[in-house]
Amino acid sequence: MTQADVSASGDSRVAHDGRREDDGCPILHVDMDAFYASCELRSRPELRGKPVIVGGEGSRGVVTAATYEARKYGVHSAMPMSRAKRLCPQLVVLPPDFELYTAVSAGVMAVFRDITPLVEPLSLDEAFLDVSGSIRRLGPPAVIAEQIRARVHDEQGITCTVGVASTKFVAKLASTQAKPDGLLVVPADRVVAFLHPLPVGALWGVGEKTEEQLTRLGLRTVGDIAHTPVDTLVRALGPAAGQHLAALAWGRDPRGVEVPEGEKSISNEETFPRDVDDPEVIHRELLRLSEKVASRLRRAGVAGRTVSIKVRFADFSTITRSRTLRSHTDVGREVYSTARDLYDALGLQRARLRLVGVKVEGLVEAADATRQMLFDEPELGWREAEQAVDRAEARFGRGSVRPARLVPGPEEPDDHGGFGGIQPTAPRPGRG
Repeated sequence: MTQADVSASGDSRVAHDGRREDDGCPILHVDMDAFYASCELRSRPELRGKPVIVGGEGSRGVVTAATYEARKYGVHSAMPMSRAKRLCPQLVVLPPDFELYTAVSAGVMAVFRDITPLVEPLSLDEAFLDVSGSIRRLGPPAVIAEQIRARVHDEQGITCTVGVASTKFVAKLASTQAKPDGLLVVPADRVVAFLHPLPVGALWGVGEKTEEQLTRLGLRTVGDIAHTPVDTLVRALGPAAGQHLAALAWGRDPRGVEVPEGEKSISNEETFPRDVDDPEVIHRELLRLSEKVASRLRRAGVAGRTVSIKVRFADFSTITRSRTLRSHTDVGREVYSTARDLYDALGLQRARLRLVGVKVEGLVEAADATRQMLFDEPELGWREAEQAVDRAEARFGRGSVRPARLVPGPEEPDDHGGFGGIQPTAPRPGRG
């Protein structure tokens, strides 16, 4: 099976019996393409298509990342800089900017967590996602994968590759095969056909020494391992490694996506279809993002005390501002009020913006948060009102209830791609 075996068209993923190729494939492995180098090229478009590496220039410098154009010359990460330059004298060497990479990674992870709360980051530039709970709202796994690829490109200006499969192990192999800037679905009933032609080195846990041992046994492909008695593998590699490889060779991987405990922040960002310089449009977007963040806080049973905004300009330069509140909150009205004040204090005066974002940090369990009620807040306050909205959306779908300011006018597209007017927002089937 190759990347060409799976079409990018949604219709072509449906078999004659009505089943989709991504049925039973809720695990996604998303991996950024040449991450550090791609981040650098956002502000250096003139270098696109050239062999570029990120790394130290000193006598002991090593390559941290390389574009795919550089990799064609045999250059790869962890290679001594001197050797990389011998392989490709025309290399463009850029110093690393880890603050930039951390900021871009945070934006990418925010996209993932907007899709599903089941996100297991592996590093700054890759993660596993379990989208089982998002299928009813966003569509089948392959459609969700395409949405992720589009949002990462639009919001962060870089590309990523996604593997879609029934297990973490196979999803990671799929993304590796689809690189760069690709998508590969491995149907649940074709896992064995996908795995068995691969070299033994593709299996997790097979390093250089283990590969040598397997080669001495005459085992060169995953299929060779699959058809070798487990006892033979155990005698050669030991009980743990032998049984582990035997299971992987048949696609058996029982591990689920493991979410790190203690999520430190919840955020949402939006990239505008066109650069925006109208403060009213930006205020309305801040309101929409604040409502989304607050809703996610309440669903997670947490409240936060620090509200931050992110503003990205047309040239990709980015600034952030934050404010710590008197007490923790999970109320959209309070988040928006703070976010708007932070934005207005910037005094941008019609600056062209590409993206805005809202984040709440300093999270604690909502039950433990001591929240001071505002003096002018009624007995049943804004939190109770927003909880009622949560219940309505759980029953009728996202967007069934929203602030009047977020109901689009007759000529404005709404969040679902339709158009507004004076009519109230109708519940949308299947958007719960």
